[in-house]
Amino acid sequence: MRDQDSWRTFLLVLLSALFMLFTPSGSAEVPDADRYVETYKQYLDAVSPLPEDEIKHFVFIPRAEIREHSFLDNERIAGAQILYPWRALEKSRGSYDFSIVSEDLDYLTSRKKKLFIQLQDVTFHFESPAVPSYLRSPEFDGGEFEKKSDEGASSGWIAKRWNSRVRDRFALLLKALGKEFDGKVEGINLPETAAEGLSTERDSSFTSQLYAEGIKANMRALKGAFPKSVTIQYANFMPGEWLPWEDRRYLRSIYEYGEEIGVGLGGPDLMVRRKAQLNHALALMHENRYSVPLSIAVQRGNYIGMTGADVGPGQSLPKGNHQQPTDVPMLHAFARDFLRVDYIFWQNEEPYFTRDVLSHLR
Repeated sequence: MRDQDSWRTFLLVLLSALFMLFTPSGSAEVPDADRYVETYKQYLDAVSPLPEDEIKHFVFIPRAEIREHSFLDNERIAGAQILYPWRALEKSRGSYDFSIVSEDLDYLTSRKKKLFIQLQDVTFHFESPAVPSYLRSPEFDGGEFEKKSDEGASSGWIAKRWNSRVRDRFALLLKALGKEFDGKVEGINLPETAAEGLSTERDSSFTSQLYAEGIKANMRALKGAFPKSVTIQYANFMPGEWLPWEDRRYLRSIYEYGEEIGVGLGGPDLMVRRKAQLNHALALMHENRYSVPLSIAVQRGNYIGMTGADVGPGQSLPKGNHQQPTDVPMLHAFARDFLRVDYIFWQNEEPYFTRDVLSHLR
């Protein structure tokens, strides 16, 4: 009789939980995955030139291309966002060489432009490691992880952000950078949180929870090293979940943590028609209010509704697409009104940057 009572109690508890889960008042109701797919249409009537507002516009550009570039003569472009790989700044263990950063800062300052550093611990093709050579040793469990697409093709390398020893070395790099450049540069951002192919099956030291904790640790180190300059974490996707259906709060917790400690947030790829981006970073920026700076990057391919992943590293956009018209005023209006960003980083992708961005920012 006691066993029957226990069984009835179990069933009642289970039914009650299911009722709470699937009723409209339940807290686990899944948002509509299509809720933002038509939003961009609200901004199709945006016109040129782009209206004056509080947004700071930067060009995302390789350092070799900044000299005498046309953006230098455009008063509405605040400066250049330049990517610096970890390997380029730490030649050997604890031996830092920031001469390229100083050189770029001096040149931009002479042209009355600002520098925004993107510190890179991830690459997008197999031939380029993500970390200095000394980290690729047993002491650091190899230091990096080979990313792979769903089809099994290599998509580059990413530092083992979930490994505390690797993070300690990254924090020391940030500390040295901050000592040299905090308050002198406009800001510094860490690259995207997305990482293809990460799983416990491929690396037994990895878990999605450890990865999220590692991202937060890097954010703490970033803020500690740069208390004066703007700090931003690109947070677009997280391993182990896919919004809105599989929400384990990994990405949400990154946005909450940035607001808590004063690190700005944002991401690459202003994709206003693609559900993946709309349900992740773009939704989290839109649906909450932040006191920290928000940013969005218009990166390779975004001008015509693609991403770098659509064409692959080193590949050109499909033939004929360079003639496809872009809608920079719509992208700007979406970023300003829907996302409420403080920074837009426009990729120096031609002909779009000169033909469309600079002509609209006049």
